[in-house]
This record gives sequence, C-alpha cells and structure tokens, in this order.
Amino acid sequence: MGENGERQAKERILEMVAEYCEQYLRQPEYREGDRIHYAARVYDSKEVCNLVDSALEFWLTAGRYTGQFETRFAEYLGVKYCTLVNSGSSANLCAFMALTSPLLGDRQVKPGDEMITVAAGFPTTVTPALQYGVVPVFVDVTIPQYNIDVNALEDALSDKTKVVMAAHTLGNPFDLAVVKAFCEKHNLWLIEDNCDALGSTYTMNGVQYKTGTIGDIGTSSFYPPHHMTMGEGGAVYTNHPLLAKIIRSLRDWGRDCVCSSGQDNLCGHRYDGQYGELPCGYDHKYVYSHLGYNLKATDMQAAIGCAQLEKLNDFVVARKRNHAYLFSQMLEMGLDQYFILPQACNNSDPSWFGFLLTCREGVDRNKIVQYVEKHNVQTRMLFAGNLVKHPCFDQMRAAGTGYRVVGQLQNTDRIMMNSFWIGVYPGMNRMMLDTMVRVIREGCEGI
Repeated sequence: MGENGERQAKERILEMVAEYCEQYLRQPEYREGDRIHYAARVYDSKEVCNLVDSALEFWLTAGRYTGQFETRFAEYLGVKYCTLVNSGSSANLCAFMALTSPLLGDRQVKPGDEMITVAAGFPTTVTPALQYGVVPVFVDVTIPQYNIDVNALEDALSDKTKVVMAAHTLGNPFDLAVVKAFCEKHNLWLIEDNCDALGSTYTMNGVQYKTGTIGDIGTSSFYPPHHMTMGEGGAVYTNHPLLAKIIRSLRDWGRDCVCSSGQDNLCGHRYDGQYGELPCGYDHKYVYSHLGYNLKATDMQAAIGCAQLEKLNDFVVARKRNHAYLFSQMLEMGLDQYFILPQACNNSDPSWFGFLLTCREGVDRNKIVQYVEKHNVQTRMLFAGNLVKHPCFDQMRAAGTGYRVVGQLQNTDRIMMNSFWIGVYPGMNRMMLDTMVRVIREGCEGI
C-alpha cells in the first residue's frame, strides 16, 4: 500500500469518526428536571479524531502529541517550559519535589524545613511536603475571597521556612503581589497550585499575567471537571531552566538524560561521561540524578488536550459569563441575605471554577444542601474544609507533631461548617443557571 495508501486510509478513518461524532455523539441537551452537575466535559469530534489518530499510531506513551501540547500550553501561559504529567496531583508532587533537588545548593528544601500553606483546600497541595518530611504551616484564609490571609504570613515565618505553596481557590487568584513580595523578601520559593484557576489573570506592576506564571513553579490539572480535560492529566510549568530540568528528570524516573522516549544519544555523549561513582562511560540513559518517578501522561491523553486547548479561551469566557449571571441573579433574588457571595481578589480577573456560597448566621447549610441535591442540583464542599480535622491527620494531631497552625483558623472552620458551591462550567445554559438559583432560593425560603 505504501505511505500514500496508509495516509489515505487514515484520512478515511478520521472522516468516518468525525461523521460518527456529528451523528451520534451529541452531548444531551438539558431538559427541565434533569440533574445539573457541577461540572462536565465539553467536547466535539475534534477531541475524538485526535484520540483515534493517536491510537492508530499506537505509540501509547509520551510522543508527538505530548510535544505539541507542552509547546502550545507554554505559549498560552506565556512561560518558557512546560512538562506534561499524568494528573494535577502528580504536578504538585513534581513541583514540590523539584525544590528538594541537591542541584539547588543552599536553596534546596530539606526534611524539617517548613512550607506555608492553607488547610482550606485540596489535600494534594500539602501531601508532597508531608511525605518528604517538610512541615506544613497552616494559616487562615479570608472570606469572601477564600484565599490565603496575607496578613498571617509574617506570623507564620520561621528560620526553617523555605516555601509558600497555595492554590487559587475555585479560580480566584490569591493576592499574588503581596505573596510574591513576601517570598522575595525572605528568599522563599513560591509554588502556585493553579489547578482550579486556568485562564485566571492577575495584574501586577501594570502587567497582566496568567496565574501559575508569577511564582517559581505553577501546576495545572486536566481532570474532567477542570477548565479543560484530557481525562487524567496535569502540567508543571516554570520560567527557570534549572527547575525545568529537575521537573523533567523527576517525571522521567529521575534520570539525568533528557532524550525523549524512543530517542537515543541526543547529546552525542551517551558513553563518555563521568557521573557519581559510576564507571566512566556508563550509559547516560541509565544515570539517575534524582530519586524520581514515572509520571508521564500517554500520547492519547495529550491528543485530547491539544484539541481542548483550542477551545480554552471560549471555555474561560463562558465560565466568567456564567459566574457573573449567577451573581446578578442571586442579588436580584435577595439571596445575599442568606449567603455571603464570592468576591474576586483585587487586581484579578478570575476564570471561575465554581460559585461559592457561605451561609450567614442562622442559615443551616446541611438543610439547604440536602434540599438542593434532592432537587437535582449537584453541590460540592470546598474540598477538605479544614484539612487538619480529617482522619489522615489523626496520628499527627494526637502526637502534636508534623505540622503547625498559626492562629485559630476561624475562617477555615467557618468554611468547613457553612460553605458549599455549585458549578459554572461552559456547558451550562441560561435555563440551568436559572434553575439553580430558583432551587437555592426555595431551599432558603423553606428554612
């Protein structure tokens, strides 16, 4: 058949896949009474055709589409280096562990050092530090921004502090100007967990930046509910060449070699180097500069991500529009008498992940949530609420070791007791948004 015949056969297959998608893969239209999920995939034939194209190549591991995605995603963010990994949690693991590399000299993070963070969030922002033996130092958050309280940073500081790692909560940027200045003043690393905030921007010194790009390292998640998806997947990005090299090493088993999968001897010195106490000329593909992992995504995931990335700007616009509409309708319906409504951080333009509500005094969250869920509107808590109250902290809490708390975490506890959120994902239409507001209002009026 030859190359020309193979190309034509693939084109026919992809044309048939596109026809199938157009005819049979339409995402169902919302009808009154249907369940309104807080998130859902939004896609078309482009994602499926990319997936089939990748499958026909049967490379399976990181390959052509992975390289395309890393390049295009870095361009979207405006950063120099991007590494695709298999989840947002792996992205956080890679980001934190990169700071433990001996290549960083006296800025290397070591066991016993401290990391300032918050307890009102997702556990895998904190897990890598705990697993490595770094002490998380939890500070409170603000309401109604739901982000790290920058007024507590100096109180949290000690001579062991090396890192600040925090998430932009539900798409709302934390006060990056203050946090960045604090980190620069005390020579600290800053990791932005950007998993819920892709497309958010923050203006600093007259320049607008995408969140995740102001700190030393940023992370993203491509799990289906997030701003874009490839099923499972994540990314780690930075402007620092050394950090980028360390991140790539940690993702790829900790090896020193930078050759891509299936590539040999890119540097031309595969057999003439001296590393550690290995014999001179030991095969560089099997030299390990870090104790790493295999956190690569597959090329099939990256293929989906390439198609999703083309839609990302539209997704962000839709999320902002849906959030703004919910806000206006809740004000119009007087729901601000029952709830504290969310507020964007100054100097920011959030790409919202959800619409967060905190019940005012005397309003029973449990009753409202149960009513809303019973009437087919899906809700979520703000993840852990207060992470240190969870069973995974039982032993540390009992022993009084492993972490520190600054202050009383009063707002964190209030969120744990009184907050919940609903979705704003791009697939929502006006009828769905109106239904959510109506159901929440009915739940309040029945109190």
